Amino acid sequence: MTHLQAGLSSETTEKARLELNENPDTLHQDIQQVRDMIVTRPDIGFLRTDDDFILRFLRARKFDQIETFRLLAQYFQFRQQNLDMFQSFKVDDPGIKRALMDGFPGVLETPDQHGRKILILFASNWDQNRNSFIDILRAILLSLEVLIENPDLQINGFILIIDWSNFSFKQASKLTPNILKLAIEGLQDSFPARFGGIHFVNQPWYIHAMYTIIKPFLKDKTRKRIFLHGNNLNSLHQLIQPECLPSEFGGTLPPYDMGIWARTLLGPEYNDETDLCSLPLSPSLSLSLSVPSAGVPGPGAVYR
Repeated sequence: MTHLQAGLSSETTEKARLELNENPDTLHQDIQQVRDMIVTRPDIGFLRTDDDFILRFLRARKFDQIETFRLLAQYFQFRQQNLDMFQSFKVDDPGIKRALMDGFPGVLETPDQHGRKILILFASNWDQNRNSFIDILRAILLSLEVLIENPDLQINGFILIIDWSNFSFKQASKLTPNILKLAIEGLQDSFPARFGGIHFVNQPWYIHAMYTIIKPFLKDKTRKRIFLHGNNLNSLHQLIQPECLPSEFGGTLPPYDMGIWARTLLGPEYNDETDLCSLPLSPSLSLSLSVPSAGVPGPGAVYR
């Protein structure tokens, strides 16, 4: 075991070997071979290339070095092409802070039975007069940046549950193909996270229609990991044990506290009595194609 695997249990190290093709004897060589490919893309500013950072991309692509480099390039290219999304990319940005405090996303403290971190979204909580979809996406991406620092989650991955209860047709009409495609590019194509499952529960017919629209943009592997449960929580429990779920999803855990993850990220900045309506709603963010001249990716990044 190298220092890059320090802190991992023997079980997790073995899982990385069996499922991700991770070999401690060739780990540094694998990382360097990916790093050596950077010169082939002078059009992209690779703002971080240290061992720990590249390793999470290798794990996300099961140590296929070509696919790893493609993901690494897409990670930075997405940020360059959508520069406005990553200005003030930090927890105290008003738009991100508001989304976090409204529960976008929720992050359960208890992992599932496979060690995967469970993210939840209660779609009907989206107040479109207060949160732009872009700010919600930014809050999700920032949360993933924080979570993916954990090597266990790089290996075990994530589960996403979206509860569509009481999500109105009017709300759904704001989910245009363009912004859905942007979310897919940001989460599926440009981030080093292993999503073991995306679960829709209580979805109405118009969410089925939306899914039909976005299907062509999804990779086959992603499509196979999307499960439409409707109101059948038993089918959800066949994949995620009830002991890992809050009562909203028929689980044995207490009801989800929407403020847990926000408190974790915001710390002293979190205030239950904050007048969220006083926070300015971010304007619609354009998809700028300008390239950042400087910046550091990650939770504290500010691209200028």
